[in-house]
Amino acid sequence: MTPEELADRLERAATRIGPAIARGVEHTGTLGKARIAGNASGRPGPNVITGAYRSSWRAETRRLPYGAMCTLGTDAPQGRRLEWGFTGTDSLGRYYDQPPFPHVEPAIDFIGTTLMASMRLAVAEVLL
Repeated sequence: MTPEELADRLERAATRIGPAIARGVEHTGTLGKARIAGNASGRPGPNVITGAYRSSWRAETRRLPYGAMCTLGTDAPQGRRLEWGFTGTDSLGRYYDQPPFPHVEPAIDFIGTTLMASMRLAVAEVLL
């Protein structure tokens, strides 16, 4: 491969890597959200009563110049209480003695492994 061919190949890769990474990050976010919702579907995670908490989880992907970032989260007020437990009186005067029902922490390894695999695929896609 000549230096010019290498330069052309690297230039093509540079324009393709950002979108490839963004697709992988977005896909990982979707799978991570699904894993958390699955973990929040009964013991050892929290039980499902209405499904509102489980459906409150969001995966928001933001594209960056050469990649992307994804934030997984919920704005449901019971999120932290369900994940880590809570004993005491809340701001509304209600008393809780609730054990933790982890559903996010058990998904972290899966999300990390999925993200690494997605990034490997993105790089392979760009280099082909």
